[in-house]
Amino acid sequence: MRQQRWFRIAALAVALFVINVIARLVIRFSSDSADDSASGFASIAMFTVIALVLAVLTFIRSQRVKPGDWLPDVGFGALAGLALTVLVGPFVSGESPFEGGADNFFAQVWLFAACGIAGTLIGYWVAVMLGRDHRSRALKAFTQARTERPRRVVGRR
Repeated sequence: MRQQRWFRIAALAVALFVINVIARLVIRFSSDSADDSASGFASIAMFTVIALVLAVLTFIRSQRVKPGDWLPDVGFGALAGLALTVLVGPFVSGESPFEGGADNFFAQVWLFAACGIAGTLIGYWVAVMLGRDHRSRALKAFTQARTERPRRVVGRR
């Protein structure tokens, strides 16, 4: 079951949603309703953790498979996590998704999307920079295979 594509997407979406639920519960139980600095700090920490999770996942996945295989998984998983975070997450803290207004709703969408894209890019760029991505490894293997074979000498008759 873990090898199926939908499982990887669902696992990523649930992991990103759990990060959001933890941040919302920390905000709900540890701060006053008038204290916006604590909720702002928890939100920044949540988006940072989401970006780090996506960066680490991308770094690991980009070493094993081609970008055409891991990018849809990460993209759809992040989109599903975004949908859960924005539409279901507010119920954890006792609110509705549109209680803060449309500007608050779309601010969450844009922040989540920006952190998701940034985390994915950072993870992939680090893998490329270290030469550990799938393409760099394939080129290195090709180069080694070409240099290790002796050159065929074609003689004249």
